[in-house]
Amino acid sequence: MSAGEKAKAKAEQVAGKTVRTVAHAMHKETLAAKGAALETRGKLRGAKEKTKDTFKR
Repeated sequence: MSAGEKAKAKAEQVAGKTVRTVAHAMHKETLAAKGAALETRGKLRGAKEKTKDTFKR
């Protein structure tokens, strides 16, 4: 299950970064903020998974 969560976290990071970059290019600041939020959520999910792995060992 942890591998799936890690993959989901990485996918959110990549999707968020892509949305943010495209939105900035199109001067859509609201959409850029949503992309940044998605990217941050992916980073936090990844940090949670790393923490869980640390305590499992």
